[in-house]
Amino acid sequence: MTTLENRPNTALLVIDVQNGVVDQAHDRDAVVANIGTLVDRARTGGAPVVWVQHNSDELVTGTDSWRYVPELVREETEALVQKAYGDSFEATELESVLAGHGVGRLLVAGAQTDACIRSTLHGALTRGYDVTLVEDAHTTEDLTPYGAPPPAQVISHTNLYWRFQSAPGRTAGTVSTADVDFGAAEKPED
Repeated sequence: MTTLENRPNTALLVIDVQNGVVDQAHDRDAVVANIGTLVDRARTGGAPVVWVQHNSDELVTGTDSWRYVPELVREETEALVQKAYGDSFEATELESVLAGHGVGRLLVAGAQTDACIRSTLHGALTRGYDVTLVEDAHTTEDLTPYGAPPPAQVISHTNLYWRFQSAPGRTAGTVSTADVDFGAAEKPED
C-alpha cells in the first residue's frame, strides 16, 4: 500500500483532456465517454476528482484549444491544477491538493498516453502513491510521422508495462472503466 502516512483515500486524476490535446486523439469519443463515466462514479462514491490542465505555447490559457472538452464539466468544488510540464506533480500544487484530501491512491485517466500520462504515472509512484492506470480511459494522437508506433500500440504497450510496475511499499496496475468502483478499494490487476 502507499508509503504516504494517513492517506487512505482514492482520487480520480483527469489529465489534459483539452480540446487541443485530444482533437485528433485515437478513439477520442470512447475515451472521453469512459472518463465521463469515471467522473460520475467518483462523484457518486465520494472520491475527489482532480483535474489537470496543461499550459504551453500551443495551449495558451483562455483559448479554445486550452479548454477542457465540452463533454467533461468540472464542478466548482473540484480542484483544477495548472501545469507546464509532463509530470502533473512538477512545479504544481497537485501534492498539496491530494494531501488535503488524504489521498494515497490515484486512478489516472486522460491524455497523452506517451507524454503526460506516463510522466505522471512515474512521478506519482516515485512520490509514494499507489497508482492505477484506467486502461481504456487514456489516449494519444498519431505521432508515427515522428517515428512513434501507431497510437493503439502506444496505448497497449503502456497498459502492458504499467500492469507490471512495482516499487517498495507501493502498488501499480491497470483496471478497466467497467471495473472501477469508487465505493470500494480498487485492487490493480496482476
